[in-house]
Amino acid sequence: MVEVPEYTVLAVASVLGVLLAERFWWRTGLLRTAQFWVAMGIVFFFQTLVDGWLTKLRAPIVIYNPAHLTGIRVPFDIPVEDYAFGFSMVSLTLVAWVRLGRRHESPAPERPR
Repeated sequence: MVEVPEYTVLAVASVLGVLLAERFWWRTGLLRTAQFWVAMGIVFFFQTLVDGWLTKLRAPIVIYNPAHLTGIRVPFDIPVEDYAFGFSMVSLTLVAWVRLGRRHESPAPERPR
C-alpha cells in the first residue's frame, strides 16, 4: 500500500483552493498587486524565523510524522508544506478582508461644486 503524505496533500489543496476561489469567486485582484507580495515577503521572513526555531531537527519543539511530509526541509529544517499553509492562511485572510471591505463600502459622498 502506498503511504499518502497527508500533510503535503492538504497543503497543496489549501493553496489551490485559495487560488481558485480568488480567481473564480472572490475576484479581488489582490494577488496581482505588489503590496500583496511585499506583505507575503514580510510574512515569510518572520515565518522562517519562528518556524525554523520550532522545527529545527537538533532540538524540535514541533515534531511531524515523516510519513505525512515530502521530507523537503528548507531552510532551518522547515518542512516546505509549512510555507504552503502559511501562504494559504495569510492569502485567505487578506482576500476576505478586501472582499468584505468592498461589500460594506458606502458610495463616496458627492463633492460640492
